[in-house]
Amino acid sequence: MILTAGAIAAAVAAGEIAIDPFDPARLSPNAYDWRLGETLRVCAGDLDAAAPTTFTETTIPAHGLVLEPGVLYLGVTLERTGSERYAQMLNGDHTTGALGIWVHVSAPLGHAGHAIRWTLEIRAAKPVLVYPGMTLGKLIFLQTFGAPASYQQLGLKYTASDGIDISRLYEEISGGAR
Repeated sequence: MILTAGAIAAAVAAGEIAIDPFDPARLSPNAYDWRLGETLRVCAGDLDAAAPTTFTETTIPAHGLVLEPGVLYLGVTLERTGSERYAQMLNGDHTTGALGIWVHVSAPLGHAGHAIRWTLEIRAAKPVLVYPGMTLGKLIFLQTFGAPASYQQLGLKYTASDGIDISRLYEEISGGAR
């Protein structure tokens, strides 16, 4: 089940969902409108799943930054979100999709118990100007069923994430980096 705006607001008030910063005006019928943080990592060169990704980091100026096609940008949400009770799904929306911006295509699931600022995988179809704090998508909260298992307590790969995180698949692959 997807929580409605009223259920999200009630869960935030009860401490069952954390959204920081929280603005009730950002609630939509079944979601919370999340925003782009001010930092981007620009991934450099060829990528290798068996090696850490090299990148440069930049701050998006208030007057904006042009995203270029063919470049992988890793960004971060302005909001830090989490819940021990609800799973989360982070998606782009029509507003950004109609600008040719794809965000967070491959990993929309936030496990119950994972409190994070989301790492965003961002691609642009055409050059497009983006701004820190602009709305990029919708975050939905889902009721979980079964025995709860908190992501934070399982000690998994991205447990300590609190900002932009590169792929850590290299931790599982021997060799690599030809």
